Amino acid sequence: MAKAKPYKPDTTLLRSKKGTLLYLFLIPLFIAVILALLQTNIQAFLLNSLAFALFFATAKLSSKGFTQELEYLRSPLTKAPKIPYKTIAAFMLGGSTVFTAWIAGDKPLTSALFLGSIATLGYYLYYGFDPKKDKLDNLGDVSAEFVLETIGEAKTKLSNIEKHMGQIEDTLLYGKLNIAMTKAKNILETIQGDPKDIRVARKFLIVYIDGIAKVTDSYVAMDEDDIKSETKEKLYSLMDNLDSKFDKELERLKNNNQFDLDVHIDVLKEQIKH
Repeated sequence: MAKAKPYKPDTTLLRSKKGTLLYLFLIPLFIAVILALLQTNIQAFLLNSLAFALFFATAKLSSKGFTQELEYLRSPLTKAPKIPYKTIAAFMLGGSTVFTAWIAGDKPLTSALFLGSIATLGYYLYYGFDPKKDKLDNLGDVSAEFVLETIGEAKTKLSNIEKHMGQIEDTLLYGKLNIAMTKAKNILETIQGDPKDIRVARKFLIVYIDGIAKVTDSYVAMDEDDIKSETKEKLYSLMDNLDSKFDKELERLKNNNQFDLDVHIDVLKEQIKH
């Protein structure tokens, strides 16, 4: 046990794991339920069915926890999960093991408790518990609620725009929108890296992205054959203007970060001199 390494989640493997091993526990329990049913052993059928349900609930909670953790790890700016699904699942696994061994399996209580403890410990060592620390550094005087709400709203709108893009058959317009979305995401990532810029960037996050969302909503609501060529030309021109706006916004944010770095360097030099 002393050589056991602390859990460090790998974001490239987290989605593929998804608690697959937990679902393997269901196989022998499912077989036990079927056998009890075939033997018309009602008590064994009910107990094994309850054990199956407990392990299934544990696996489902774990899946929620893994999804929640993956979102946390991928986001540079977020709060720790409110509901610790993985932690709950770990103790549920221990409780399910105790129930299955002691009640359903008629094992001694001490043995069942030992197996339950091992199950919970094994879960922790393999999967770990839920993240507990908020990733809300470098906020300056901006409130965390304001930052998260603004970024969350922008992400939702970008997601909706991408869904509507799938309905656009005009390849030129789709290509321009795709470029705009790529740049918008880059700007959003830059803001998340330095959320102090959130106030000055709010116009981009709310006005520009909201404008694109309204345009795409109106576009997909119509039959493309009914859209006049003049209207499409206006759209192409609009997207070109937005492309230029996004480039300027990204450059402004980068220059602002460069300015902050220069200030910090100058301050440090002065501190070293004194």
